[in-house]
Amino acid sequence: MSEPLRLTDQKRAAILAAAIAEFRANGFQSTSMDKIAASADVSKRTVYNHFPSKEELFAEILLQLWQRSLARRDLPYRADLSLREQLLALVAQKLDMLDDDNFLDLARVAIAETIHTPERAQAMVAKMGEREEGLTTWLRAAQADGRLMPHDPAFATHQLYGLLKAFAFWPQVTMGQPRPSAEARQHIMTTTVDMFLGYYAQPSPTGT
Repeated sequence: MSEPLRLTDQKRAAILAAAIAEFRANGFQSTSMDKIAASADVSKRTVYNHFPSKEELFAEILLQLWQRSLARRDLPYRADLSLREQLLALVAQKLDMLDDDNFLDLARVAIAETIHTPERAQAMVAKMGEREEGLTTWLRAAQADGRLMPHDPAFATHQLYGLLKAFAFWPQVTMGQPRPSAEARQHIMTTTVDMFLGYYAQPSPTGT
């Protein structure tokens, strides 16, 4: 049984929850620390004690969303399974994260804001780069096992995720399109993985 949160941790959690709701509903520019404090039922001073600025509060929310995606169980490379089977599982995991309502709404807010303040985006990218994506680790292991062509695993990760986001992230974030149906999602996954392996997989008499 987990221990109850300390009062200060409870207040911090309440501030974050309130800030997420405010940013999602009103965007970055129209959200104030006063509104967040009122929504969290804490004083504005308490908000500033935890987060010195609205920018730092927003960055913390984005960081937590990213860390939540990393908290998903990493799927380790397995030499006894086909590359295609393993990549389909990794891709499905990524699509689950991109399907999160909080993630999509806050991504819209973040993109709009970082157009005006690109330095904030650069700081977030640098912070996120401190930990390697699970897919990058998997690709490095598959390459070391001789089953993938020599390549930069981080570059290949961006390529693969870029193919996914072209159908299951950017249309939803920028144009408000609906999420892909189950059938469309499966088609996106299989064609993305097959295209990726068509370029990167080492030729093998037993297949991939």
